[in-house]
Amino acid sequence: MGLARDHGDLAFVRLGPFDVYAANHPDHVKDVLVTNHRRFMKGQGLQEAKRLLGEGLLTSEGEVHRRQRRLIQPIFHHERTHAYGSAMVEASARTRDRWRDGPVDMNREMMRLTLTIVGRTLFDADVEGEAAHVGDALTTAMELFDTLTIPFGGLLDRLPLPRTKRFKAAREELFGVIDRMIAEHRARGSERGDLLSMLLAAQDEDGGAMSDQQVRDEAMTIFLAGHETTAQWLTWTWYLLSRNPAAEARLHDELDEVLGDRLPVTQDVERLPYTGMLLSEALRLYPPAYVVGRRALEDHRMGGYLVPAGSLVLLSPWVSHHDPRWFPEPFRFEPGRWVEPERSKRPRHSFFPFGAGPRVCIGEGFAWMEATLALATLASAWRARLDPSHEVEIQPVITLRPKGGMPMTLERRRR
Repeated sequence: MGLARDHGDLAFVRLGPFDVYAANHPDHVKDVLVTNHRRFMKGQGLQEAKRLLGEGLLTSEGEVHRRQRRLIQPIFHHERTHAYGSAMVEASARTRDRWRDGPVDMNREMMRLTLTIVGRTLFDADVEGEAAHVGDALTTAMELFDTLTIPFGGLLDRLPLPRTKRFKAAREELFGVIDRMIAEHRARGSERGDLLSMLLAAQDEDGGAMSDQQVRDEAMTIFLAGHETTAQWLTWTWYLLSRNPAAEARLHDELDEVLGDRLPVTQDVERLPYTGMLLSEALRLYPPAYVVGRRALEDHRMGGYLVPAGSLVLLSPWVSHHDPRWFPEPFRFEPGRWVEPERSKRPRHSFFPFGAGPRVCIGEGFAWMEATLALATLASAWRARLDPSHEVEIQPVITLRPKGGMPMTLERRRR
């Protein structure tokens, strides 16, 4: 934020051995992620993330990425995504019925819920019982991730340091969950229409199938990315609702009017416009994927300046989403920003929580449906109040997490 404020839409800074250009205008986002995307590759952070995610969709480049995306894309087609709705609601309803009045860590609860959903819908596996272990392992891996991205991080990864040992132990625990699901699918030997079955049976137009390592890398990427970002999105939404009782009351009114006493169904997503506005504003204020990094493969001219080959370009949804040119009073929670014509007045790439261009998040539609149905199911029956003794701080690791979780008190709604 400081660079953008003090130095404008394109700022240079040297971070260790890296020449970094912070690009802060929607035109720059379009330039790097859409128009000239072939001139750039993923930045240093995601290159290092291969130690956890391998050559999955999030980290792979060039032809490997294009081939993998072709193979995986069908699982996220609109019609198939809609079919996941009932499983999303079922998992959310179990959470709703399990909750009791009293204290919870909402971040942990949302991690458990989204892990259950991604396990059931994309992997045809019941992982709810492993949610605590997976959550702890993922938290450990993410908190130690900064070690991997510093200069000589690759060397540190090979040394028997306590931090390195903890990271590797967490990674092995996550690998174990994926390997178990793969083994169970192989043992069943039948196509169930889920992502993992498709990965094991996938062939592209050249007839090539994925290796076992590719299956694990893609499964790990989607398993982790598919629940982590939505969990943080929902956590921040609950926080904002607890701070804005008028918005919470309007949400409850919409849910009562549209749903009554029944659970939501897939078709209700389009019937809950205010719920969608709330979720959009939460994504604006607290984008889970808060920075996008790209490395220039060749000299590139941007905004009248030359970005030399090898330089890093940082595009930040956090910075763009808090730019007063596009979002007046940018730190104020205002779901009304998302009604027309206000929404269409803004530059298209001023809001890019899922990225943009050919590498836009493949699960964007899945995430929107999941967040909407989960929030509708839970908020119909519950409200949550932030623990007044807890000071909320952001923790920018791989995703934008609340530091120390989100301690809240659940209160059952009585209409």
